Amino acid sequence: GGVLLREQLSKREEYGEIAKIFTLEELKKATNNYHESRILGRGGQGTVYKGLLPDGRSVAIKKSLIGNQSQVQPFVNEVIVLSQINHRNVVKLLGCCLETQVPLLVYEYVRNGTLFDYLHNATHTSIISWEARLKIAIEAAEALSYLHSAAFPPIIHRDVKLVPSNKEQVTTLVQGTLGYLDPEYFYSSQLTEKSDVYSFGVVLIELLTGLKAISFERPEHERNLSVYFVSVMKEERLLDIVDGRVLNDKNIEQLKEVATLARRCVRLKGEERPTMKEVVSELQGLRAIEKLSWGRHDLHVEETEYLLHDMYNHDIGFDASTSISIGLDSIKSHDKFKIDGAR
Repeated sequence: GGVLLREQLSKREEYGEIAKIFTLEELKKATNNYHESRILGRGGQGTVYKGLLPDGRSVAIKKSLIGNQSQVQPFVNEVIVLSQINHRNVVKLLGCCLETQVPLLVYEYVRNGTLFDYLHNATHTSIISWEARLKIAIEAAEALSYLHSAAFPPIIHRDVKLVPSNKEQVTTLVQGTLGYLDPEYFYSSQLTEKSDVYSFGVVLIELLTGLKAISFERPEHERNLSVYFVSVMKEERLLDIVDGRVLNDKNIEQLKEVATLARRCVRLKGEERPTMKEVVSELQGLRAIEKLSWGRHDLHVEETEYLLHDMYNHDIGFDASTSISIGLDSIKSHDKFKIDGAR
């Protein structure tokens, strides 16, 4: 992989602009020899470490997993494309190391914790208002839409999710994380743009409910959030599971509209799901309609505004590995907001 990537880079006139080439020794020092304490997250795509460069910059270093040789060329293609991606909500690929069988990728690091922790960690006293959650959803959706449309073939994230800082999530042997993985994958063995839409739908449901995508602490029929959510929607009991911390008389209709969109995103058949471009359009429309009714920012918005300065710049998820994290991970032919806060 490293040799092939070097060859591809050397053929490009803009070689020096594509990515900085780090040595293996530089990245070992940056991560304290990939010490366990430096792990930002693990996913179906690999492990991401926090690194500190000699110039004082913090970075996220991704050690990717490649199952077989057929995945090497698509991975190389991905690095070439990602190095040219420029979007404010997608973490920047700074460089790579070519001395390993699978090149190590170095991304910018975004501080401020993860959206997962702000939603699900009881130690956080600040509540993210619904207005703030909707803005986060829109900007994450914009990043995914950009990835799906800015390159050809499209870039597929493949592991959109909220990332816990304690790395407690269970990843699968395929590219993805339990609770977020497109169910169609088990029949087709293919991940597509619509797979990202499904995963994003789960994130939307988390923002609506404040519940984790998977929790074995809940009753069996509620463990998988997307399945539970669909059943609740069928029974017209949405308000029973909407996060009571953000529900009020003024936003009920908007919450219902977003819930309807989320339900479409997690349909079992990919062809019945909207595109990320359509998701962006609908979310932006809902926000524009309601923005006038919000009037002045309420106290919750003011209290959480500082949280959003960097948080909007996801991975998806993005996850630390990507990174909407986000990090990104692939090209459609390979077939990349996990949404985490450390990019």
